[in-house]
Amino acid sequence: MKAVAIQEFGPADGLRVIETPEPTPGPGQVLIETEAIGVGGVDAVIRRGTLGSYGFKPGHIPGSEVAGTVVAVGAGLDESLKGRRVWAFTGTGGGYAEKAVAGDFLPIPEALTSEDAVAIGTSGAVAHFALAHAHFEPGESVLVRGAAGSIGVSAVQLAARSGAKTVAVTTSNHERGERLRKLGATEVLDRVGTGEGKYDVIVDLIAGPNLPDFFDKLNPNGRLVVVGVVGGMPPGDFAAKLLQNFQKSWAFITFSADTVPREDLRRVRLAQFEDETFHSVVHEVLPLDQAALAHQKMDDGEVFGRIVLKP
Repeated sequence: MKAVAIQEFGPADGLRVIETPEPTPGPGQVLIETEAIGVGGVDAVIRRGTLGSYGFKPGHIPGSEVAGTVVAVGAGLDESLKGRRVWAFTGTGGGYAEKAVAGDFLPIPEALTSEDAVAIGTSGAVAHFALAHAHFEPGESVLVRGAAGSIGVSAVQLAARSGAKTVAVTTSNHERGERLRKLGATEVLDRVGTGEGKYDVIVDLIAGPNLPDFFDKLNPNGRLVVVGVVGGMPPGDFAAKLLQNFQKSWAFITFSADTVPREDLRRVRLAQFEDETFHSVVHEVLPLDQAALAHQKMDDGEVFGRIVLKP
């Protein structure tokens, strides 16, 4: 079968189309003929080599979420699953392929397209639990840093729907800001967060060298939760600013959906899949063999929402 692998870590052109044997589902797993493959920020972080210490090797097939039709089942699963359309989480890789195996899968409602499913399947749940992890309460103010990505788009909607007093965003241009306003944003800032506003919760998808500057945008008792590192790792001494402002009781938090019980993730995903008022944003659908182009578009900051690959 055709797949896309990271043959060289670094620039997007390190992604190459390969031929690889079709995977076999293990116990509790299904084999899915993919119809849509989500291209996520974590895929780009892995491809760049930012997470090299996690053991990724050349030849790694990225992709953590797919949607498609079940064509085979592993031991312990009912054969009636064959032919069902599902969304699936494939872990840290395996998704950029014509067929993928997964043990974490959910049925897709008939009204939801496969493209929309991979645009919100991971992003919506991560945004939901990131806000919960930051102990967000209705009436508080929220800033979403890097709001144009799929997690940011979800976080803006969820904060607004949950009763945030203010939903501020950082983004790169006016057009994106206007699109985010339609999703619930009430303040639009530039990428570095220029402005005098202070916030109770900051959801940070970027991290990178400028992360410490955003501590200054927290109210007393404010919480900054890092959900992604698409801008790279923060400076080694980033926590110094927290200690220098000890009396403000700021909190720095990291969040990974790996810490959320699987059943809780399933419950939230199913609810979001069935909620026709919760909007997915698909930036573009590209053929699987153009995965390198998809990653280049992410690196160039062109993507609003999520790019989807189609075999």
